[in-house]
Amino acid sequence: MVKEDRSTWKAKYTMRLTQYLDEYPKVFIVGADNVGSRQMQKIRVSLRGHAVILMGKNTMMRKTIRGQTSKNSNLEKLLPHVYENIGFVFTKEDLSTIRDKILENKVAAPARAGAIAPVDVTIPAQVTNLGPEKTSFFQALQIPTKITRGTIEIINDVHLIKIGEKVGPSEATLLNMLNISPFSYGLIIRQVYDSGSCFEPTILDIKPADLRAKFSQGVQRLAAFSLGINYPNQASAPHLILGGFKRLLGLAANSDVEFEQAKTLKEYLKDPSKFAAAAAPTSAPAASGKPAAAAPAAKPAEPESDDEDMGGLDIFG
Repeated sequence: MVKEDRSTWKAKYTMRLTQYLDEYPKVFIVGADNVGSRQMQKIRVSLRGHAVILMGKNTMMRKTIRGQTSKNSNLEKLLPHVYENIGFVFTKEDLSTIRDKILENKVAAPARAGAIAPVDVTIPAQVTNLGPEKTSFFQALQIPTKITRGTIEIINDVHLIKIGEKVGPSEATLLNMLNISPFSYGLIIRQVYDSGSCFEPTILDIKPADLRAKFSQGVQRLAAFSLGINYPNQASAPHLILGGFKRLLGLAANSDVEFEQAKTLKEYLKDPSKFAAAAAPTSAPAASGKPAAAAPAAKPAEPESDDEDMGGLDIFG
């Protein structure tokens, strides 16, 4: 098979990236540090039919994206994130689902001297299979040990490396001697692009229930604020209407004013015995066999002061 010359390969790559930018509205910008070719192939297979991965040189990516900004100016938002060893994952499906597929493909790896620790590394207390001649090595790292049946025992858990720190030669050697592979590498999602918007991947963790809860809390605060300053709007109107209705009931109870919604209240005030059966407990009279005593006449309800409900707003102007 004849190998393509460089200019032909560049032209095909540019055409391919241009096609993906036009076809797919959603893009993951992923970091590919410490990801081998075999692992990358497994990731491609797991995403087949759901998403497309495209790696390449940053200069060619920037050049192609700039060429497409005349058609879609929103693509310019991708440019600040094209640096270091990155690639694109194009998809049309749900972002959260594709995110999970990308992150589940990780491979355990030993610690290497000079590497930046992506996670904290803690050595658990354990009995190792190392002989007493290695004691000085543990002492140099200030790890408390003792000899148990001819082998070294680590007495306490040891926080060896903190996240973001560079792995030293001694730490890497110790972890390899203990057969500990503390790191796992895979594609790291740096940024998400969706139909012209660019945002952090943590936004995908927000669920619809979280949005509803935040919206409901905001509406409650708006209603309370509007009632406090006597400003009617869609949030405070139900509370104002309810307060006004309570005032009307109070007015009808103490006057000859009548309307449909106040009839039940007036009937109750005229003859409370009609409602005694519904209000009294049903089990006690039946058990004793004695007739239930008539409920004492209820005191006419005084009209409530609804200054708080109304926020001081007079419904009659």
